[in-house]
Amino acid sequence: MKKADFVVAGCRQVVTCGRRAPLRQEDLGQVEVFENGWVAAHGGRIVFIGNEAAFKAEVEFAEDGTRFDGAGLIALPGFVDAHTHLPFAGDRAEEFSLRLKGWTYQQLAEKGLGIKTTVRATRRATLEELTTACLERLDRMLLHGTTTAEAKSGYGLNLADELKQLEAVRGAGRSHPVELVPTFMGAHDVPPEYLSKKEDYIDLLVHEIMPEVRRRKLARFFDIFCEKGVYTLAETERLVQAAKAAGFGIKIHADEFVPLGGTELAVEVGAASVEHLIAVTEAGILALAGSATVAVLLPGVSFFLRLAAKAPARRLVDAGAIVALASDFNPGTSMTESMVFVLQLGVYTLGLSIEEALNAATINGACAIRMQDEVGSLAAGKKMDLVLCDMPNYEYLAYHLGVNPVTHVVKNGRIVVKDGRPVYSSIAP
Repeated sequence: MKKADFVVAGCRQVVTCGRRAPLRQEDLGQVEVFENGWVAAHGGRIVFIGNEAAFKAEVEFAEDGTRFDGAGLIALPGFVDAHTHLPFAGDRAEEFSLRLKGWTYQQLAEKGLGIKTTVRATRRATLEELTTACLERLDRMLLHGTTTAEAKSGYGLNLADELKQLEAVRGAGRSHPVELVPTFMGAHDVPPEYLSKKEDYIDLLVHEIMPEVRRRKLARFFDIFCEKGVYTLAETERLVQAAKAAGFGIKIHADEFVPLGGTELAVEVGAASVEHLIAVTEAGILALAGSATVAVLLPGVSFFLRLAAKAPARRLVDAGAIVALASDFNPGTSMTESMVFVLQLGVYTLGLSIEEALNAATINGACAIRMQDEVGSLAAGKKMDLVLCDMPNYEYLAYHLGVNPVTHVVKNGRIVVKDGRPVYSSIAP
């Protein structure tokens, strides 16, 4: 008999999002569904998924265990948001208004707005202020079903403020149920004080900031913006190789506006993921096909910037690339913490099916942060990260717009959102 101390009983549907990872091509469009499903855990790990009869036959439930009634609800894996810029200060609402009047992202950057606006605000913020901001945003993520999220620095662009951002991520992660995967992105832009001496900043990244981040164990991954006007392909390769030598996993922002070959480089260096890909070329798509590098698509960016161009999701899926969806939560180009909304954008703007979008927002997102053995699907041995939605079936995730269907969230086998309200304060971090 399997022992369990927590069970969600009698769900209308339990959608597992597959037991294999990653999901490609036709497999991306398949989901396993248990009608009248039960999910049980022991010590925060899933031990059983099935119907009531099988549960009673196979599971020994602890007398002091927690039983949660899932009647009428749809159970899904917790969403995995594999690309966020969580620790920032300030906002860019004024910039957004200018963009609505016709200013382009590049024009704003040339005027000292864009990323540089957030850099100034983040440098002024204290560690306590940044940590508090992270916690407030994590609450919103959690209420929309995100249980695991990547979090990038990149708005400090110097030693002290990059460390401050990553310390804020660490502090928030210690006291919030959403599990955070930190990424060092000191190469998000070139700081204003180094605009005429970029090579000096690259040296600073390689010889001072990167080693200190690694020494303090503040980040699991290194990311860089390989884009016209930011970092060239040669500069990207130099920084990526230094980061690999320092022990970081690799991620690359690539082919967002102008294709420079960043996607092909990501595959060549064995990056965990390459992100954006609005302007990816056929060569980049072919490089990703069959590789272990995940194509993280960020439909919120095209939507928020009102771009006609979209990442070629269908071509990527059909070619055999591993496709994930993420929010790119940031103040300038995708101001949303909701993975439900991102999933819907994946369907309506990228042409994914509901099943493809759901898998891309869960198990393939977990692959992008190399956590597919722990989170991203409901399977025996994995963490009991589960979202309960009040809707007739899982198709309503994309069918019913403008509402948040998430009513309850379970993280590591404990209820952290109940009836749409956070209740994690009663749980030791």
